[in-house]
Amino acid sequence: MRALRALGVAGAALALAGCGLITPAASPTSIARAKVGFNLLAPTIPGTNHARVRFETEPIFIVDAAHHLFPTSRIVPSPPSIATVVGQLLAGPTSIERSAGFTSALPNDLVLIAATVRRHVGYVDLSGSLNELPRAQELLAVGQLVLTAAYVGATQGLQISLAGAIQSLPLPSGGHATVLTVAQYAGLLNG
Repeated sequence: MRALRALGVAGAALALAGCGLITPAASPTSIARAKVGFNLLAPTIPGTNHARVRFETEPIFIVDAAHHLFPTSRIVPSPPSIATVVGQLLAGPTSIERSAGFTSALPNDLVLIAATVRRHVGYVDLSGSLNELPRAQELLAVGQLVLTAAYVGATQGLQISLAGAIQSLPLPSGGHATVLTVAQYAGLLNG
């Protein structure tokens, strides 16, 4: 009886082995546009309830090899929100950016708790403190957040909190502030 079961399992495995989705062709084959279904060639992805999700590019700021802030872009849903764009910033440089020598001064384990913009001031609540970083890294990390947030409406400044507690963070010129502006961190830009 065991031999019969084993023979049946082996036969089924052999039959299923011939059912592959990959063609044996050595090169890719073209599919006619008319045969591509589910609106996969549309410029936007299908949404729910017949709505469409549109995307646009937004700048984020990463750190170049000379330790300056450098703008790059990310694709985010439109309209962009500070939460979405800062989330992309916290994800860090892409593998291509890393291979070109770009990094992030923000800690890898930093999590965005909440982010909003009210009256042109951004409010970002993070899971970890930036105050524990070495000063040069902390300035770059704060600069990354301030400059990135400015492009999604935080044009009058950014307030950063740690689990709801507002942080007083260092300025490149010396001193500390709780509302940080682009003008204060513009000197960290490349060029």
